[in-house]
Amino acid sequence: MRTIHPETAIGHVHLVVTNLERSLRFYHEMIGFQVLNVANKKAALTADGKTVLVVLEERANAIRKPRRTTGLYHFAILVPERKHLAQALLHLLKSGYPLQGTSDHLFSEAVYLADPDGNGIEIYADRPREKWEKTESGEYKGVSEPLDVHHLLAETGDEPWKGLPPATTIGHVHLHVANMEETYRFYVEGLGFEPVIRMGDHALFVSAGGYHHHIGLNTWAGVGAPKPPEHAVGLKVFSIVLPNEEERKKVIAQLQQIGETIREEEVNMMITDPSGNQIELRTRR
Repeated sequence: MRTIHPETAIGHVHLVVTNLERSLRFYHEMIGFQVLNVANKKAALTADGKTVLVVLEERANAIRKPRRTTGLYHFAILVPERKHLAQALLHLLKSGYPLQGTSDHLFSEAVYLADPDGNGIEIYADRPREKWEKTESGEYKGVSEPLDVHHLLAETGDEPWKGLPPATTIGHVHLHVANMEETYRFYVEGLGFEPVIRMGDHALFVSAGGYHHHIGLNTWAGVGAPKPPEHAVGLKVFSIVLPNEEERKKVIAQLQQIGETIREEEVNMMITDPSGNQIELRTRR
């Protein structure tokens, strides 16, 4: 089995929403994205003015994602410095927008909320890699401890909130899946991600290049959970970005070896995981 290239990263997330105007207002005013373009009930959002990180697509008949189905748990916006997380948190607190919680994961500090359609969002900042703690087995410690909010907010300084800084990325996605054995086969044996955190038989976190996780996978919606309806709000697709075409071909070949089917849609190479989550395999160049 071949391990995925260490420079692999998450590219963007494409979300289905019920009201594009409302969602644009939220993602711009609350989260701090810039709007790159809007056309045909779709909008592309960016932090640096050129790189698409989030696509919003309005569907007139969209329904709320049913509970206990597979799909998005949350997507995670990685800001480059701790002060940016502090500024984002302060902005959200001042706005009065409801938060779902905050956590200290040892390797990162995080703030959790949901968009107007209930799509889960994490905004987080990483601690320096040398401070990431590992277990005796060599995996990272997967913990959620109370965040020292007062200590974090002390980082805000005199600089006002200006939205997301240009170096912001989508750090990871976290998905509800139906079967952990099938999920492991697809993401580890097929795509080639490395397991870095395991929580019993109900959660698995995988990464490239020793990161704490690029993809989180859990059966918290129930083992055997069904896919949500096609017209439900939530995650339509997310992209995995490989360094070049050669690396993408290697990943595709390994997926085909375990019996997975790749779909070519225009210039995109698409695949669906065993729980119905759609993935686009992209290249950086």
